[in-house]
Amino acid sequence: MARAKRQGFSEDGAPRSAFGRQQGRDGKSGRIELRTTAAAKRLLQRAAASTGKTVTDFVLEAGLGAAERALLDRQLFRLDEPTWREFLRVLDRPVTRKSRLKRLLAEKSVLE
Repeated sequence: MARAKRQGFSEDGAPRSAFGRQQGRDGKSGRIELRTTAAAKRLLQRAAASTGKTVTDFVLEAGLGAAERALLDRQLFRLDEPTWREFLRVLDRPVTRKSRLKRLLAEKSVLE
């Protein structure tokens, strides 16, 4: 009996990534390689072993956690109620012309 074709899956039933590439059965299709010192490698191996994880799982988990924290720091901020009201007040105030800023932005950049 032929298996029904499902969107997002290959002929053998393996999932496809958002970009259409076929992923392995575990959903992993990407590869990251890194170079390190022998001492850093030993430290990662010891730490992974102490948590019962493979080095790959240990490094991936730590890296993903760091990536999420780095991105959340730039996407989410928390304010208490008075600070939030002040923030909204500043956002809602009328735009004022800033002649020095206008001149600065009109200048050629040192990087150009």
